[in-house]
Amino acid sequence: MAYRIRDVAERAGVSKTTVSRVLNQSPLVDPKTRRKVLETARKLNYYRNANAQWLAQGRSGFFGLIISDIENPVFPEMIKSFENAAAQKGYDLLLCTTNYDRERTQVVVRKMIENRVRGVAVMTSGASEAVAGALAERQVPVVFLDLGLTRKYVSDIRIDYSIGIIEAVDHLLELGHKRFGFVAGSNARRSARKYRQAVVEAFSLRGVSSPKIVECDQTFEGGAAAVQVLLAQRQIPTAILCINDLTAVGVMSGLRDAGVRVPEEVSVVGCEDIYFSRFVNPPLTSVRLDRKLLGNKAFEVLESMFQSRQRTGTESVLETRLIVRKSTSHCPTAAFTRQFHQQPQSATW
Repeated sequence: MAYRIRDVAERAGVSKTTVSRVLNQSPLVDPKTRRKVLETARKLNYYRNANAQWLAQGRSGFFGLIISDIENPVFPEMIKSFENAAAQKGYDLLLCTTNYDRERTQVVVRKMIENRVRGVAVMTSGASEAVAGALAERQVPVVFLDLGLTRKYVSDIRIDYSIGIIEAVDHLLELGHKRFGFVAGSNARRSARKYRQAVVEAFSLRGVSSPKIVECDQTFEGGAAAVQVLLAQRQIPTAILCINDLTAVGVMSGLRDAGVRVPEEVSVVGCEDIYFSRFVNPPLTSVRLDRKLLGNKAFEVLESMFQSRQRTGTESVLETRLIVRKSTSHCPTAAFTRQFHQQPQSATW
């Protein structure tokens, strides 16, 4: 049997208002009455309907978080930090995934609106201004990742890749590298376009020719396939930058399958610095995006908008930085040569 608040009040011999005050930890109830109400609630196995109480105030007790893929290892640390920040303020998390699908994104946004969340963090590059409009029209504060749009109810967190990428290029130049490859993501993805632009600008800033660019689907398998294209070039890169760490690990696997040693013969740099990057062999040098800080910042921006009467949107900037590990080393000497017999054409350093 499911007991209601009036059942607790009758058994305890108090009013429903008193029970409500006790369950909401109000200081306006004397300790003896508080103990009596809590003991009665425990005996009846009563649980308050927190969501109903929130909805009576116009909003639920949830903040929403939308990501693209729960299996992507870039998200867990960010999800955890966002959820912890919400919990510290007494709120819960409503988590949804889009799987990079536009129709699913629309369904997810509708779910957020129907659940009357207090705000939504959209941490996927597949979001659009239409998503911002749908939420803002319902007066739901929303913060995006790299959308480049701020207005009432809409904030943006911009990732500054330039610092970390310039550090990566400088690191490789200091190691003597002169031939570079870049395993990029599809230009159809906003974040991949921004990262590619930052890589090209970093090389231009240092007066170095742009790297040979090969696109992939930003997965382990994509990285392994892309490296075969680079190995088939007449001038094989001695250093390869990658759109993310999964791709970089795939690149290292492809190099290993071709008999190429990392980093003795080819250096590899990833991006994002996901947790297991430090445990691969060799540990991966990576341009780090602090996802814990990103999760905290996303919640902080949302709560600030929700508490503000003006609901004014803001832009925040998160910088990246290079984490140097064992996957990068000095460029092999000019005398070093290698034949790749498994390739359609032979190639030498």
